Amino acid sequence: MKPLIIILGLISILYSGDRISSRNFATRSEVIASHGMAATSQPLATQIALDILKKGGSAVDAAIAANAALGLMEPTGNGIGGDLFAIVWDAKTQKLYGLNGSGRSPKSLTLRYFKEKGYRKIPSHGPLPVSIPGCVDGWFELHKKFGKLDMQDILAPAIRYAREGFPVSELIAYYWGRSVPFLKKYPNFEKIYTIGGHAPRKGEIFKNPYLANTLEKIARGGRDVFYKGEIARTIDRFMKQMGGFLSYEDLAAHHSEWVEPLSVNYRGYDVWELPPNGQGIAALQMLQILEGFDLRSMGFGSADYLHVLIETKKVVYEDRAKFYADPAFNTIPIKVLLSEEYATKRRQLINPKRAARKYEAGDPILKEGDTIYLTVADAEGNMVSLIQSNFRGMGSGMVPDDLGFILQDRGELFTLEEGHFNTYAPGKRPFHTIIPAFVTKDGQPFMSFGVMGGAMQPQGHVQILVNIIDFDMNIQEAGDAPRIRHDGSSQPTGETMTDGGLVNLESGFSYDVVRQLMHRGHRVKFSNGGYGGYQAIMYDPVHKVYYGASESRKDGQAAGY
Repeated sequence: MKPLIIILGLISILYSGDRISSRNFATRSEVIASHGMAATSQPLATQIALDILKKGGSAVDAAIAANAALGLMEPTGNGIGGDLFAIVWDAKTQKLYGLNGSGRSPKSLTLRYFKEKGYRKIPSHGPLPVSIPGCVDGWFELHKKFGKLDMQDILAPAIRYAREGFPVSELIAYYWGRSVPFLKKYPNFEKIYTIGGHAPRKGEIFKNPYLANTLEKIARGGRDVFYKGEIARTIDRFMKQMGGFLSYEDLAAHHSEWVEPLSVNYRGYDVWELPPNGQGIAALQMLQILEGFDLRSMGFGSADYLHVLIETKKVVYEDRAKFYADPAFNTIPIKVLLSEEYATKRRQLINPKRAARKYEAGDPILKEGDTIYLTVADAEGNMVSLIQSNFRGMGSGMVPDDLGFILQDRGELFTLEEGHFNTYAPGKRPFHTIIPAFVTKDGQPFMSFGVMGGAMQPQGHVQILVNIIDFDMNIQEAGDAPRIRHDGSSQPTGETMTDGGLVNLESGFSYDVVRQLMHRGHRVKFSNGGYGGYQAIMYDPVHKVYYGASESRKDGQAAGY
């Protein structure tokens, strides 16, 4: 028997590194490469990014190429009718740069119009929630500062796939199928986005020659073709026909804005987000509060950890609902919101044994005057964290004649309640959910990452970082680990939380933990979806290699060379 025992022991040692699929969650190895890395939500887009890098393009060139392809291949989450945000690490200047590429509301549409028509909220679809699409201008701003290749070379892969077609991937096909029955009633939608009246199915070849033509015009003529040329005039004419307000003058006046990223230090790591009108600082506020708890000793997936995570989210989202808006129209107390003193004060509201039904927003002003995410890194050490979206999946349903894309419906996120930071006004940027993120350590790049999915995004950012920093997971494990999502907090659109909200759990959390959460007063639900989609690239300065990760909740892929 002894030889058999020894053999079994050796086998156990040899295979002790295996990942067992029957554990609470299954994961796979990170991707490791030294020359370049790309992680996107569609494998063909990842390959396009790598091709651009191999041609000598910069990380930004590759990110633009991948984004253009995703607008074609994943219209359920993004496109040139939507907005864009980015954080770029520039190896030459050793500095982070932030770009807010979000569009503003039409100048001719007023709050009075909504009041006179009896609207209590801005509609989710149709012409009224349409705001200026900022994506294309965002591309050219990024390219002007960090690009190397010509824009015709950068957009060529997306143009080719739009003409020749591509096989639709599984999850995208699922969401496309859910969108078509509702959106096919809008003009041009069925013509552009269906095959014989139905959504393209998994593996079916989809073509969009109208988008190919539009991208060719943009590649040749630059951003002015979109904002001041024939594309702008087509959008203007179509919106007038639809009873909308977005005009040629609105498009011609549009511009992106370079902004300074904001950060907090979480256990030695500097975490960077963009300032409002986005919601990125919610992740920073949450981290400031969570740093006061010993999460490592609580353990991943424990009731203690999940409870403080949920309550921290509730506390921060009340500030989010009250203060996050276009800073051009408001004085937002960002410095105080991100301060340790304010975090300490807010942390004291959390009862470690009981869930709160409601928190009030703080009073910092008294102290001071589907979406897509992708990340690319190149051989020179440049890294870009980019997120882009239509809002509500495929957007407003407004498909301008023969342009091959849908206009976004971000304007729905304004409130019609007067006196609010996020009250609708002409020429104003709405509250925005899409947020790229970046992490540095000791002044050097550590990780570029993002998590898609509306109000889930700050919650997702925090869970990824806690998984890596507190629970010692690698960047692939951190994305594959089960997540929670709390719904029901007060919103920038005016809704308020009164019942404590609802805690959604992925499979992988034990029933004992669920019982403990319910005992503390949480309403708990198991849900299969709505936990976002994550990609990340981490830099290892010792071995000078990149680590890439893309989770299994999306069709995506991380790859390098």
